[in-house]
Amino acid sequence: MSFVEDKYQQRARKDLLEFFSRKENKTKIFYSRQLELLFEDKYYHWITNRALRDLIELGELISEKYSLEFAGSVNLVWHKSFRYYKRAAKEIIELIDSYSLPSLSADIGLRGETLILEGFAMNGFNLLRRETNEFNNQRWPESDHNLDFIFSKDNINYGVEVKNMLGYMDYEELEIKVRMCDYLGIKPIFAVRMFPQTWINKIREFGGFSLIMKYQFYPISFKELAKKVNEVLGFPIGTPKRLEQGTMDRVLKWHINNVNSISKSH
Repeated sequence: MSFVEDKYQQRARKDLLEFFSRKENKTKIFYSRQLELLFEDKYYHWITNRALRDLIELGELISEKYSLEFAGSVNLVWHKSFRYYKRAAKEIIELIDSYSLPSLSADIGLRGETLILEGFAMNGFNLLRRETNEFNNQRWPESDHNLDFIFSKDNINYGVEVKNMLGYMDYEELEIKVRMCDYLGIKPIFAVRMFPQTWINKIREFGGFSLIMKYQFYPISFKELAKKVNEVLGFPIGTPKRLEQGTMDRVLKWHINNVNSISKSH
């Protein structure tokens, strides 16, 4: 048996094993996305996932695939000493199914866009375009991808992409959206729950900004479900009526730096 001997993957393996070996966790069921989120302050999601697979292959953890009603299947994971796991597994599957409804997923995506739209509008950004790949008589020629919004403030134009999701967005899509903004002559802003630092650096290289929310936003009408998912699975979920001003202040601070940079260049 051989593993990619990445030092972070080794550390993640050790941390995961210690986590599962705790008395309170030996009789609990987890799954990969949940563990990625629980450990994301220390490790990128893919590192946690690789370390998890290592421990399953070593026999330290047990994994079993379960079918979901709306979202394909999921691999549940538990400590090798947990023998009577079926009831706990059933409860986790029922909870995952409850927040995997296609209608709820659509509402969650729309909720993120609504909060961003209101937050930018309340802070003096003018909405120029929505769901578009065209700007200033230029049209992105390489694909059918669209930007969620194009805003303008102080004669600086921004292409804003919103991803109100627990996991990272698709990296290929990120690259396309960054290049699209570059082609259209606008600065990219990604409003997301979380990004790896390497992705944040890449966006910065293109003059862009990553607005890290840390939370996934549920519609207010699903407040009780959000609370249950947060308590049982530890997911960072919230149901705010609006973005906190401190969140928008980070965008405004970056915008002012852009204004000052343009002034200096002239």
